[in-house]
Parts: sequence; C-alpha cells; structure tokens
Amino acid sequence: QPAPEPAPAPVTPAWAQPQPQPQAQPQPQPQAQPQPQPQAQPQPQPQPQPPSPSPSQEQPQPPVVPWKPPVEDPFLQAARAQASARPAGLGRRLLARLIDSAVTGALAGAAALPFLTAALDHIEGKIEAARQSGTTVQVWLVDSTTSVQFGIALAALVVVGILYEVLPTAKWGRTLGKKLCGIQVRDIEAHEPPTFGGSLKRWLVYGVLGLLAVGVLNVLWCVFDRPWRQCWHDKAARTFVAR
Repeated sequence: QPAPEPAPAPVTPAWAQPQPQPQAQPQPQPQAQPQPQPQAQPQPQPQPQPPSPSPSQEQPQPPVVPWKPPVEDPFLQAARAQASARPAGLGRRLLARLIDSAVTGALAGAAALPFLTAALDHIEGKIEAARQSGTTVQVWLVDSTTSVQFGIALAALVVVGILYEVLPTAKWGRTLGKKLCGIQVRDIEAHEPPTFGGSLKRWLVYGVLGLLAVGVLNVLWCVFDRPWRQCWHDKAARTFVAR
C-alpha cells in the first residue's frame, strides 16, 4: 500500500509574518589629514672673520682734541641784539642832537653864506638910496633879487639836511652825532633803519616844527612818552631812537 501523503503545512497569514528590520549602515569615518611637517631652515654659514691685528699692527689713534664751547652764529647774534634794542637815554639823544645841529648849521651856513650876504647887501643898498633921495620912499626888503638869494640859501639848507640827516639815517640808522653817542634810529616794527621815505618824513616834521613855537614841545615829548620815548617826528615816521 502506498504511504499516506503528509499533511500540508499550515499557511501563516502575511500580517502575521515577521517584517524584516532595516540594518544600520556604518557611517563613514572622517579621515585625519596629515599634519605638515616643519621644514628645517638652512642655518647661515658663519663668515670668516679677518684676523685681529696684533698690537704692533694697530692704527695710531688721533690725538684727543680738548672740548671747546660752540661758537654762536654771528648773524644770529646780531639779529638777536637788534631785536632786543631798547630806547636810548635822553642825555645821549640831547648830546647827539646838539652835535648834529652844530654840524648841519656849519655846513648849511658855509653853503648859504655867499647868497645871504648878497641879499643883505642888496637890501642895504636900497635903504641907502632911499635916504639919499630926501623923500619918503617905501623900500621892499623882499624883491626879485632877494627872493632868489633867499631861495638859494634855503635850497642849500635842504641839500645839507638830506645829505647829512636823511641819507645816513636811511642807510645806517645814524648820523655823525648819533654814532658818537652810540645810538641809532630804527623802525618801530622791523627794528631796522627806516626807509628813505620814513627818514625824510622824520627830518621834515622835525624841521617844520622847529620853526614854530611847538618845536620845543616836540623835543620834550619824549620825556613823557612811553614805552618808546618818541617825539612827534618819531611818531610821524614810526621810528624810535635805540641805544
């Protein structure tokens, strides 16, 4: 007899079958970067030093010069002395003015004396002629002849004043009298000799005021003026007399 067939295996439903579980994939590990290795720097080769000279081959040392204080620049010293000028004393100014007046008067008198003498002789001749006429005659002291003589004498005085006072003051800041007394005229701002225009203005103001009654007050004004002790002619020319 044939063998009996085995019974079929029971069928498990699909919902009852175990589900396959997902397997975790291995994460890639970061690979370590190779660290740079320090490169060895070449060491500088020592330079051969020249052999030190023996005591017998050493160069002779120059002699030691003693220290001297530095000499100041003469131009800087002169500029500093010029900037630190102070007004001159009244005694020196008065003595310098007396010397300059005497020299100017002598030079102007010598130049104008012939013309003044001719003018006086002309006037004297007119007066003598009027006396001899025996009548009353009006005599004019100033006429065409005497006006020319007086004009020449005045021109001589102006020329002497310009040559003796104006030009030396504009060039050196001093006249003969001021040089002998150690004083000079300077511009009140630059502390240098005044310009020709300033020197001429100073001389003209002094001369014109000297002919008037206020000339004495002009000279005495420096006694009370501060701080530069200026007279009126100094104020007009913006100058002062420095020692």
